[in-house]
Amino acid sequence: MTDEIKVLLIDDDPDFTQPMAFWLKSKGYLVTEVHSGEEGIAKVKESVPDIIFLDLNMPVMDGIETLKRIRKINGNVPVIVISAYVEKANTRDVEDYKISGVFYKGEDFQKGLSLLEAALRTHRKLKK
Repeated sequence: MTDEIKVLLIDDDPDFTQPMAFWLKSKGYLVTEVHSGEEGIAKVKESVPDIIFLDLNMPVMDGIETLKRIRKINGNVPVIVISAYVEKANTRDVEDYKISGVFYKGEDFQKGLSLLEAALRTHRKLKK
């Protein structure tokens, strides 16, 4: 089902990205990990991924600013926001930028995979 789907993980916490990347790779996805908003933007400019997992709370450039800049490069790539906290106020700030869902770090990776698959299905329907 993965058909060489490229997933970009943007999160400053390698203790989260490494197991998440490993798990997604075990499901057949091509995963790139970066640890800052700047690196994420550079990767999107290089080669647009099929879907992005983006942490909201990062030093230097937070997830909201990163998402604004990604949307200037590509307005359609599905983005799932990652948050360590269930903060509705913070996720409201990104809803204007067409997010495909929110994955909370305490949740099982299977939940992240379900969000990913649902976002990709929706995205493919919109492209048709």
